[in-house]
Parts: sequence; structure tokens; C-alpha cells
Amino acid sequence: MSSDFDALQRALKTTLSARQAEARACEALLNALYHAFRNANGPGLPVNNVSLEHTEDPDNRLRPPPLGGWHAAWYRLGLLELYIRVRRGDGTFTGQYGPHGTFTLHDIAEDALTALARHILRDLTAEQEGKPLTRTDIN
Repeated sequence: MSSDFDALQRALKTTLSARQAEARACEALLNALYHAFRNANGPGLPVNNVSLEHTEDPDNRLRPPPLGGWHAAWYRLGLLELYIRVRRGDGTFTGQYGPHGTFTLHDIAEDALTALARHILRDLTAEQEGKPLTRTDIN
């Protein structure tokens, strides 16, 4: 007879590969977004004062996070620090940034990421000027 504890351990073991793949995909997206911020000024005009620090999402109440859990990073964009978290589900990435910004990415091609980075920068500028943020669906 199996205990509830044993059932939990089996569930963790059977979803391990999927959770690891999801974590790698989300971290790859966060890394690619870092590069998109660095190149948001256009070809040949990299922004040098951008940095990235992966972090645990404080809303995750389980370690490891379950499938569909959030993966997060802090970005330093010059004088501003920005928290972005993403999760993957049904082949798309959903993200949140700043106090109210959200986005959905159906494709993580360079053009889509550059468009997202530029949109986030415009939203952050609007936020600093007291204007509302908008939801972004890329692709």
C-alpha cells in the first residue's frame, strides 16, 4: 500500500523532466529579453547599462514550482530596476512586469522580443510620467 507521501514523491519524479524543460524555456526567454533590451535602440546601438539577475518568484509557494509556475528576473535598466516574471502554458509565454504590465508571447523570435522590449520601455516611460500601462500580445 502506498502512502500519500509516496504518491507526492512519484508525482514529483514523473513531472521532473517537464518541469526542468519549462524552467529552461522560461529562463531562456528571460535571457533573450535581456539581449532585446540591450539592442532596443537598434542595430549598432547597444545599451550598455542593462543587467539581469534571475531570482525566485515570491508568489511561488512550492519548490520546485509546479508546471505552469512563474520564473522571474530583475532587470536593471539604467536608473530603473524592473521585475519581470514569466510562465509557459499551451505553447505561449505569459508575463508580468512592473506594477501592472502584462504580455503574451506566441513566438520568441528576435523581432518579437525586440518589439516586446521596446513596448515595455515605452510603458515604463508612460508609467514614470503617470500614464497607464497596456497589455501586449506579440505575434
